[in-house]
Amino acid sequence: MRAIFLVDNGSLRPQATHSLRRVAAALSEQVGDTVQAASLLHSNKIPAEAVDGVPAITLGPAAERSAEAGATEIIVLPYFFGPSQALTGYLPERMAALQARFPQVKVRVAQPLVDERGGNDLRLAALLADHVRAQLPDQQAARVALVDHGSPLPEVTAVRNRLAGQLSALLADDVHCVAAASMERREGDAYRFNEPLLEHLLDTPEFSACGDVVLAMLFLSPGRHAGEGGDIAEICAAAEQRHRGLTVATTALVGEHVGIVEILHSRLRQAIDGERFLLDMPAQTVKDGEQKSSGEM
Repeated sequence: MRAIFLVDNGSLRPQATHSLRRVAAALSEQVGDTVQAASLLHSNKIPAEAVDGVPAITLGPAAERSAEAGATEIIVLPYFFGPSQALTGYLPERMAALQARFPQVKVRVAQPLVDERGGNDLRLAALLADHVRAQLPDQQAARVALVDHGSPLPEVTAVRNRLAGQLSALLADDVHCVAAASMERREGDAYRFNEPLLEHLLDTPEFSACGDVVLAMLFLSPGRHAGEGGDIAEICAAAEQRHRGLTVATTALVGEHVGIVEILHSRLRQAIDGERFLLDMPAQTVKDGEQKSSGEM
């Protein structure tokens, strides 16, 4: 018996849970199996009445309930762009705690949306390009900034930069340039790989004096950063105040594009088939009163 979870980091904003559930429902229909929407953290604190009366769930307790119901295989499908610390640190620790209680359960974590060691998959960049073209001014002379949250891991920032390069190639005939930026970064030289910050990029002459900027949102769901009136909106509004000729048009979020379901479907199939996955935690076998691994971690 297999349980499949589409998992994001989690948010206190009801809109994020609505978004995750919508994508999980569309994916369930496509794969012909139930895909449950769950978060790693936070979402279970949202009042049930704010999410259609159905409490939002976090992965740990939800996976344990599945194990109690007889599931022997848990597939975690990350709703993440890259290998964030939540996937490489917190998630395996939480799943190890699950297996300590239910040693018969195997856990496999699929690749995130961008598989850095996979093939040259342009689907996510094409999705971003669709969103940018929908916001281009008539003269198509805009500059594009691809913005993500910013990460303490260079591997995650590398994913954003890879997407910026792909997006630049796909939009070569439509825009002046594509640049990558972070919404925020940690202090210290160790995190300079996140530069430039969005607010600084919008202050450069290349962007501040060009008139039209399209902000390509590398965010999956609305929240306090990418939601209405969130941090990104405040950064853009402040830049427009500083530079009176500047207009920033923000794209839709990645999770709002119908194409996201196909990418998730392929990541799920790769994990189920054992073709590619981020993490494999084999079931344990009990022998002579001890729990022993049936395979290597």
